[in-house]
Amino acid sequence: MSDKLNSNRAPEPVGLYPHARKVGNLLFLSGVGPRERGTKKIPGVELDAEGNILSYNIEAQCHSVFKNVKLILEDAGSSWDQLVDVTVFLTNMKADFKTYNRIYAEYFKENQPCRTTVEINSLPTPIAIELKCIATI
Repeated sequence: MSDKLNSNRAPEPVGLYPHARKVGNLLFLSGVGPRERGTKKIPGVELDAEGNILSYNIEAQCHSVFKNVKLILEDAGSSWDQLVDVTVFLTNMKADFKTYNRIYAEYFKENQPCRTTVEINSLPTPIAIELKCIATI
């Protein structure tokens, strides 16, 4: 049995899933992107009239996605330093990895969870980064 948990501060899920589920002393987060709550706005992203990406700022998206993960963790009774595993999805490894890796190192200076970073073709919304996390609670 697991408990579904949703944050009132993180962006609303884009599908039928909770922000997180608690199983025992583990917290599993659904994929978290950089969108802002209550809007479809994505920090650092400029779209054309059809919703195609004209330009994006990976640095702005990294800061925003880390903030969203932190909000979900806190609202679920966990914290940033309790992260144990992070899977990061990037849509452009070649262009974005160096910047993402630098910013990641700033946020994870103290706590260093296991990490996997993979490049994927696209994400459900016009974002360049998404995190899938596991934490203790």
